[in-house]
Amino acid sequence: MLRFLPAALGAIVCGFLGAWLFTLSGLGGSATEKWLLDHPEILPKMAERYQNVEAAKRMAGIHGQLVQPFPGAVLGNPNGKTTLVEFTDYACTYCRHSIADVQALIAANPDLKVVIREWPIFEGSDAAARMALAAAKQGKYAQFHDLMFAHGPPSPATIELAAKGAGLDLAAARKFAASPAVELELRNNQQFARQLGFEGTPSWVAGNQAFSGAVGRERLAEAIAASDEGA
Repeated sequence: MLRFLPAALGAIVCGFLGAWLFTLSGLGGSATEKWLLDHPEILPKMAERYQNVEAAKRMAGIHGQLVQPFPGAVLGNPNGKTTLVEFTDYACTYCRHSIADVQALIAANPDLKVVIREWPIFEGSDAAARMALAAAKQGKYAQFHDLMFAHGPPSPATIELAAKGAGLDLAAARKFAASPAVELELRNNQQFARQLGFEGTPSWVAGNQAFSGAVGRERLAEAIAASDEGA
């Protein structure tokens, strides 16, 4: 089940600020507090700013690792200077809905590198995530990624169908899928997600922003643009 963590956090912050300002108004607050009360439209911006500050704190010390992909597990330009990180699960309907948005962003920005972090949180997704990393090892990640989502929920049949469609050496792929390298990658991705406070997929990192949900192309583009400005 997908949980929109940043949206929930924003609601909490807005509610807290609203209650706090209401209390201060009853106590004869300052001119600044009165201005805030007269301009409630600023509360969402304050909440967003709070979220970004908290996200930056959570990313401290791991940002370099987050943007460094598992070899080959990249969409778009693997040498691009602009990076979007996506935590995804092949059984996630919202991840499937986000594919068109990511593809449109890649088409619009030839310098965009989309680092995919396989995070299998749904039952049956682990095998698909492992095969995806095996596809990355063989230089066919994008093909497998697209086909896996196109063929529906992960199952032995759909995983093999996607693997064959991507042209994988199946024997080598199955062997690598069970390797310590894949096990370590999945464990690291889970730890990253926990540290960032993610509770569902898709989840995203762009610059110092970390947020969850099928937020749409415009929101992703805004986050990417902000990360470029802050670079």
